[in-house]
Amino acid sequence: MRSMKIAGLVVFALGTFVGLALSSLSQAAQPQISGGTTAFKQVGAIKSIAGNVIVLVPDAGSELSVQVQDSTRIVRIAPGETDLKNAKSISLQDLQPGDRILVRGKSSDTSQVVASGIIAMKLSDFEVRQQREREDWQKRGVAGLVSGVDATSNTITVAIGSLAGKKSVVIHTTKETVVRRYAPDSVRFDDAKPSSLAQIKPGDQLRARGTRNADASALIAEEIVSGSFRNIAGTIGSVDVSSGTVTVLDLATKKPIVVKVTGDSQLRNLPPEMAKRLAMRMMGGGGPPGGAAPKGTFRREAMGAEGGATAGGPQRRGDIQQMFNHLPPLSVPEMQKGDTVMLVATEGSSTGAVTAIKLLDGVEPILASAPKNGGETMTLSPWSLGAQGGEDASP
Repeated sequence: MRSMKIAGLVVFALGTFVGLALSSLSQAAQPQISGGTTAFKQVGAIKSIAGNVIVLVPDAGSELSVQVQDSTRIVRIAPGETDLKNAKSISLQDLQPGDRILVRGKSSDTSQVVASGIIAMKLSDFEVRQQREREDWQKRGVAGLVSGVDATSNTITVAIGSLAGKKSVVIHTTKETVVRRYAPDSVRFDDAKPSSLAQIKPGDQLRARGTRNADASALIAEEIVSGSFRNIAGTIGSVDVSSGTVTVLDLATKKPIVVKVTGDSQLRNLPPEMAKRLAMRMMGGGGPPGGAAPKGTFRREAMGAEGGATAGGPQRRGDIQQMFNHLPPLSVPEMQKGDTVMLVATEGSSTGAVTAIKLLDGVEPILASAPKNGGETMTLSPWSLGAQGGEDASP
């Protein structure tokens, strides 16, 4: 998931949407099977196909083998379809790894099933749907930090930061609003669980998609995804390349935290000279009062040139996330004991370990200047909170 590269960047409709669509069709797909072995149905992604056997990775549970018979009916539907009258008959040879399918059939155990019917959604269809979903989240979405939840009025107030400052947006929920919440140790939307207004709390990060009012001060939400994430700053105590983990001594708690790095984690390195310039600006010595600088210079600085603000508007001092994606990439083997890092991570599991969403190395000058900055917070959000159509706008 690129913004959700991380987060996954998590693409709505690739997992949950498809699962719901396939499930809604399951009853119409085949009649109930009786007698002999147990009636069975499962939704998942195809891992491999060999001969007439499909290895399926279910949305829940272990891998299973799906045996396709000559009599097995296989149809293809487009994402969003809820009626099989528009389904197109296809053959086993038309399926490929990555396609999502709903299998119905008979099973004597949970590891294999003889398929009587398969409903498929092609990977290529997902990609088209994915792009449309991204565009829609960008066009009709808002994202920010939850500042208040009112269960009586079924509303959530979200503080949104932007280059023009901060503002609040009231998110209205209805009975039709789909509410989901990220799992404690994941930012993949596929792993998000059905949730409710009661689980959302101040400080959470939230993204909503729906219909805005005229002045964009309120939004009637069709979908909401929220999560609780940790912002951590500290020094690296150890690096374990084999396990893909680093241990960070949290400057706030003075305790070590094991940080897992996955393929979805975004790691960047802040060049020393850039870190010094940003630190000077935070202390009031590197730019005009209030943190603004000439337009168009901050993005060039992020790419290696001099400067101080994003193209198109003033930049608040210390706003690292605006330039994060333009910094040099970093890998676990390149990190060293003693490096100073700033990261945003998942809430964490019961073991205390967290998973990195974004990590920035080389921030020692910035952290050293932070106490002199009048309390201005510096965080790396898993979403670009002021984006509303920016690079990280999709969940």
